Amino acid sequence: MEISQVKAELLRLRKEIRRHNKKYYELDAPEISDYEYDKLMTRLKELETAYPEFITPTSPTQLVGGSARREAGKLVAHDVPMLSLQDVFSREEVEDFIKDAIAKLDSSEFVVEEKIDGLSLALRYEGGQFIQAITRGDGHQGEDVTENARVIYDVIKQLVDAPKYLEIRGEVYMTRQNFAATNERQERLGLKTFANPRNCAAGTLRQLDSRIVKERRLSMFVFNLQKVEGVDIQSHVEAYDFMTRNGIKIIHAYKVCKTFEEVWRAIEEIGQRRASLDYDIDGAVVKVNSFAQREQLGATSKFPRWAVAYKYPPDERETILRRIELSVGRTGRITPTAVFDAVSLNGTKVERATLHNQDFIDELDIRIGDTIKVYKSGEIIPRVSGVVVSKRPKDSVPFKIPDTCPVCNHKLEREESAADYRCVNVNCPAQLENHLLNFVGRTAMDIHGLGETSIPKLIAEGFIKTVADVYKLYTRREELLAKKIFGLAKATDKILAAIEESKKNSPAKLLTGLGIFGVGSAAARDLIQHFGGLSELSKATEEELQAVPDIGGITARHVKEFFDDADNLKILDGLKEAGLTMEEEKKVIESAMAGKSFVLTGKLEKFTRDEASKLIIERGGLVKGSVSKNTDYVIAGEKTGSKLSKAEELGIKILSEEDFEKMLAE
Repeated sequence: MEISQVKAELLRLRKEIRRHNKKYYELDAPEISDYEYDKLMTRLKELETAYPEFITPTSPTQLVGGSARREAGKLVAHDVPMLSLQDVFSREEVEDFIKDAIAKLDSSEFVVEEKIDGLSLALRYEGGQFIQAITRGDGHQGEDVTENARVIYDVIKQLVDAPKYLEIRGEVYMTRQNFAATNERQERLGLKTFANPRNCAAGTLRQLDSRIVKERRLSMFVFNLQKVEGVDIQSHVEAYDFMTRNGIKIIHAYKVCKTFEEVWRAIEEIGQRRASLDYDIDGAVVKVNSFAQREQLGATSKFPRWAVAYKYPPDERETILRRIELSVGRTGRITPTAVFDAVSLNGTKVERATLHNQDFIDELDIRIGDTIKVYKSGEIIPRVSGVVVSKRPKDSVPFKIPDTCPVCNHKLEREESAADYRCVNVNCPAQLENHLLNFVGRTAMDIHGLGETSIPKLIAEGFIKTVADVYKLYTRREELLAKKIFGLAKATDKILAAIEESKKNSPAKLLTGLGIFGVGSAAARDLIQHFGGLSELSKATEEELQAVPDIGGITARHVKEFFDDADNLKILDGLKEAGLTMEEEKKVIESAMAGKSFVLTGKLEKFTRDEASKLIIERGGLVKGSVSKNTDYVIAGEKTGSKLSKAEELGIKILSEEDFEKMLAE
């Protein structure tokens, strides 16, 4: 290999690894699996070993993974550097580590334990009192996340056997059950879901609101004693005994070993049980037990020489893809799932794996009938890694997600600047629960008592099929009591009263609750203010909708499609019949602006676009989004664009900001 090629590959690898480090450690949004990342790092190490003259201090091999961030709190220096562990991938590498340690130490004990896939955290105690929590950051300083750590159940706040000072290091993680619950909540709220439990735990710990941390129920295992004053502890196992007496949750089922054979057997045992754990591990850690011997072995700038992390190879199998099923999430997102001949991965039977979206399918060119490669790498979730093209059936065709919803047959929409398809039909049965939760939510109809507990019961028992059925519940009081949907009579009557009270809400709140794609509370207020109520809004053209400030083309199209749908109009009739407030009296000031059409262009000095639009509407004028022959005035500020040119071509009167102020005064 020529020197120029070596330099070019080193440059490429370092750049790519730095990008993935940022994605993983700082943004909590990795693009590749741990196995793929490890291959990049291994190749970089191989080149730097062969050409040590090209090693640089800033190479990823010389630094701890992430850089410290400031979002969650102030930066704090670590008393003891929080170093990474050297990764090894084979039995031979583990044996070399053990033999080298024994040769240098004459004899030694090793502790083998699970390597939890989470986020490292240091906890500090003074006089037995928990005082501070710091993330690993760049290994030398990390973020202060003390308030978030206080709401993690596994973080002990007061030690029983209190030393003068104690600092311990552990891994914050999320159980698979809590991860599933968090993603379900994100999906229901229309928010981005997390790729895996590790990303979720890392993103959660950096939240500025500790209530979110508490809600997501993070967990923590402690795996190392960093520093202690006032207690004599000589080894890792002694430290674990001390922590256990103080109620600190340590890595369980660790093994103390004296020989390589014992170490390897312990690694294999962890590998065999990892599929049955309720949390993710990404390897097994082998540590020298004695603290004195750890001091003797020392550390590099990045790794301690007294420990290694063995990474299990991905368990990959070939199988036949039989079909691709499409499911509709609570927010309408379409998820394609591969269904294939069952294979055994990490001791579990696997027949299904998510294909994420159309872009993922296109990237791998996955087709029904293909021989696909399925694997698990540290994570419990099976994944499709590729296609064996040489085994592809001759009559195979590329797979495309249909353009209609598999549940309600409504046309699907692809999100702007995203890979996901969504069903935007607010009456789609697959989304009914989510739409109802939105409808009764605080920013919409704000019906206290209806929520995550009662709505699924109401749907399952057939009480509610559309949002209009909420206002028919009072006619079925006895049935509700018989089935104990809300509990006793007092609770039931309280909720029925809240439903009745909600009829007085403004039409803007009702519009928010209808769940039209792109119409949140702010857009709903703007639309109702502009049109005065649902009656005029339902008749508006897309052009008229876009004339409302901050209503773009996509939202306007979805609003128009909603009111063009006969089923939606039927629901609105039901809501009107129930007595909900559908119209809002428009505040109109008599003015020369009444009935005139205005277009705003450029930046105004004394008004925002919204303020100017509101003043025009209050005086009976119309605000349009584009210039046409029917436009009466164009109000031009600074840095105008094509709208001004078109107005001049059509001979439309141009108003300066001063002219606009004079017209307002009239």
